[in-house]
Amino acid sequence: MKISLHNTLLRRKQEFTPIDANNVRMYVCGPTVYDRAHLGNAKTSVVFDVLYRFLCQVYGKEHVTYVSNITDVDDKILNKHKETGKSIREITEQTFQWYLDDMKKLNVLNPNYRPRATEYIQEMIELVKLLLQNGHAYEAEGHVLFSVDSMPNYGFLSGRSMKEMLAGARIEVADYKKNPADFILWKPSDPDQPGWDSPWGYGRPGWHLECSAMSSKLLGDSFDIHGGGSDLIFPHHENECAQSCCAHPGSSFAKYWVHAGMLMVDGVKMSKSLGNFYNVDEIISKYPAEALRLLFLTTHYHQPFNFTFEGLNQAKAALDKFYNALRQNADVKAEKTAPNAKLMEALADDINTPLALSVLHEIVNNLNKAETMEDKAKYKSELLASADVLGLLYQEPEVWFKGGTDEEGGMSEADIEAKIAERLAAKKNKDYALADQIRNELKEAGIILEDTPSGTSWKRA
Repeated sequence: MKISLHNTLLRRKQEFTPIDANNVRMYVCGPTVYDRAHLGNAKTSVVFDVLYRFLCQVYGKEHVTYVSNITDVDDKILNKHKETGKSIREITEQTFQWYLDDMKKLNVLNPNYRPRATEYIQEMIELVKLLLQNGHAYEAEGHVLFSVDSMPNYGFLSGRSMKEMLAGARIEVADYKKNPADFILWKPSDPDQPGWDSPWGYGRPGWHLECSAMSSKLLGDSFDIHGGGSDLIFPHHENECAQSCCAHPGSSFAKYWVHAGMLMVDGVKMSKSLGNFYNVDEIISKYPAEALRLLFLTTHYHQPFNFTFEGLNQAKAALDKFYNALRQNADVKAEKTAPNAKLMEALADDINTPLALSVLHEIVNNLNKAETMEDKAKYKSELLASADVLGLLYQEPEVWFKGGTDEEGGMSEADIEAKIAERLAAKKNKDYALADQIRNELKEAGIILEDTPSGTSWKRA
């Protein structure tokens, strides 16, 4: 199967040819664990989860190695420590677990490796040593910095000139820098800050250094795909490229750079100052997590994504349709089969999830129209296999329709079942007015009843 991906390095789509088809390797920058995961974190995780699932389908799960890191040493974490008084370990452990919980609800698969920066300090120190030996770094006032002037093609990933990079980056002004764009590889730590002994004194790594060291250790000096949000192209990924290529001359570092577009809310950038900033747990405490996942897939990953609650409701309605088709065919046995070929072709074309979702709708329509058990089994099997590549339809239909919490005054499943039993008794007693009253009460509570020859089923609106 011919696969193409938009490669930021070339500013265009490019045919994907892995370095080794028996070990397709992908590294994606994970979160800095100092706070709850926000919608931007979730979108990036879902995008690369779909790419991972697709690669596993094409090359075989045993032939794909996926690494996504956790940054657990960073100035943002130090700031949270000062702000809250909580220990750094408490902050990182709690927020890491929150992240894992949110990703599980979004049906994001665990990568093969989820390295924590603090577990790879020695590898980072060795990388700094290589850069010093190769003449690409220098020591200054307890710091070790990368010298951008030592790399003639610095800026090749982002395509920015030095003037543009200086204007667009949050450059730390410091007298000890030879060039204002030089970035920190190692910095000194105060006694009360996290730090490790090194040839340059007690200190900690720079953010960019962490990903270079972890990816090299787990995937090699050259690997296939490096991913992340488009906000990381510069300076993070640019500086990763610089230090990795200069530390290991002759290596390509990442062959394909894949970036997810910016997340916006109601057409503007998500920002706490604008009051439109949402954490994942805020949304999935009120809406099904699967609806949020599907919503992310309705826009091509490379394009800016606009989050709206209207879109979230539309995503839920689409899943209602999908799950209803499965519910109506609950007695049909699904067989293990390959995903729909058109869906796979859509994903092979730069992970075109909007087109892939349109194929899912076609399959659902075919399932709803199927008249023979043979056709129903065929389309149900195809639907489940195809949805799995997108990480969708992972629940039982009854769980989907009856899912929800008792928050916001919602009715519990036991209360709903009791009301249905009360309505059934009223109908048996020919008290149709009471039966209608109970149906209306449930409807006002967001519970929809469906009377069928086999009994009454229900779902949350």
